[in-house]
Amino acid sequence: MEPPPLLPIPAGQASTEARTPDSMRGLDYPFGRWVPGPGETHEVAPGVHWVRMGLPFGLDHINLWVLDAGDGPNGGWAIVDTGVGLPNSKANWEALLAGPFKAKPVTRVIVTHYHPDHLGMAGWLCRKFNVPLEITRTEYLLARTLTLDVRDAPPDEAVAFSIRAGWSEEQVAAMKAKAWGNFGKIISKMPSGFKRLKDGDVLTIGARQWQVVVGRGHAPEHACLVSDGLMISGDQVLPRITSNVSVYPTEPYADPLADWLESIERLRAIPADVLVLPAHNEPFFGLHTRLDQLAADHHGKLEKLEAFCETPRTAVDCFAALFRRPIGDADYGLATGETVAHLHWLEERGRVNRVTDTGGVDRFVKV
Repeated sequence: MEPPPLLPIPAGQASTEARTPDSMRGLDYPFGRWVPGPGETHEVAPGVHWVRMGLPFGLDHINLWVLDAGDGPNGGWAIVDTGVGLPNSKANWEALLAGPFKAKPVTRVIVTHYHPDHLGMAGWLCRKFNVPLEITRTEYLLARTLTLDVRDAPPDEAVAFSIRAGWSEEQVAAMKAKAWGNFGKIISKMPSGFKRLKDGDVLTIGARQWQVVVGRGHAPEHACLVSDGLMISGDQVLPRITSNVSVYPTEPYADPLADWLESIERLRAIPADVLVLPAHNEPFFGLHTRLDQLAADHHGKLEKLEAFCETPRTAVDCFAALFRRPIGDADYGLATGETVAHLHWLEERGRVNRVTDTGGVDRFVKV
């Protein structure tokens, strides 16, 4: 598979330094650190346009991809991922649709997975252009479930999950005092139906054919798209950050890290020289190098965690072994989920045992 021809950043939009390819840990960034600004788009390869929108989180941006579906009666734009469902995202889309993309309608809305920064504006776009939402079945059904699960207080199962992880009495009490179910607040109303994407499907979009390659672990059925030297990777492969792999109260005994590590091996079937178009950070070359790094990172954490559990440890105790910085309140839930995921991987392989005390707190000890 030949790499696609790269289209240069227009003169005047970035400094020479920003346009110079750079390297980091064996990865090559053909556009350097340059990114499209608000209302801007950049064609990274023929028919593949890069858009960036802001996010109100610690991770403050997402890359979205708009594909040229051709001209004529069936032509238009295919949008891959949509941004979070908040007014700023809507304003950004309205500006883009009235500006760079005004010549043709949107004919497809494709979402890689259910997380709000990817799915958030999908319902609005689908209604605006009367097109179906294209997404894998598990991602659609999980998103619908989460939008409907709204309560005045967290369910008993979620409270028990936090207790098992070793949260303090004060933290559990604060959790009980809050309403449950914020997912739907940053998701525009979802369509009542969807068009299913499946692993191995081939999507014809304009002059390109994109194969659906499903990865798991970060999300249960995450769709990547691969075509002619390009890979739209969503969150399945990111160049400078590691996607969160977590256990959640909805599936409290899951082993998502096994799914993640298996997906890393499966993605090696994609040619090494593709240009990876990630949801966060910048496009890069070096897919197989990055897969090696992701696998090594998790196996290193697992070895460190196993050694740390020489003495029985709760999930919260294990934060010190997994994370380089103190975990604040805003990140406590994600840190808990990721730590439990690593402990479950060790437990499933007989490398640690779980001991539950009379208060319902789990501790893990090396075998």
